Amino acid sequence: MNVHVAGGIYAERALSIIRERKHLEGPMLPILHAMQHEFGFIPEEVKPVIADELNLSRAEVHGVVTFYHDFRDAPAGRHTLKLCRAEACQSMGADAVANRVRQLLGIDFHQTTLDGAVTLEPAYCLGLCACAPAAMLDDEVYGRVDADCLAEIVAEVRR
Repeated sequence: MNVHVAGGIYAERALSIIRERKHLEGPMLPILHAMQHEFGFIPEEVKPVIADELNLSRAEVHGVVTFYHDFRDAPAGRHTLKLCRAEACQSMGADAVANRVRQLLGIDFHQTTLDGAVTLEPAYCLGLCACAPAAMLDDEVYGRVDADCLAEIVAEVRR
């Protein structure tokens, strides 16, 4: 048995996820997506398990996890608010909206409010360029957002 499985709270389930998918061509991304879905983030303790099972270095696994913005290294809040940072949204005032939302939440991008209600993430295109600026709360997208509309959304999810 893998030595990493004995010590960690996530490692045993991670090993099962890996073994279900390691036969796939290019299995690391499907494995990481499955772990993010299962745990809500990629626990540090599973990186050596992935590396061992896929015959990769821990640095390679860490590099993939940190390269992709959607993989988290800590649990997200109950809600995830993504603000589009792409050019179309930038040209329509997304910076001012982002500054106001950060002020309202008291956090920056890649952080979670102290009450665990909201994680704020940048997005690099939500596909609503014609309705810029755009935001996404959990799985619901919003176009033509402004600071007032996002203030209402933030107040609602923090209740």
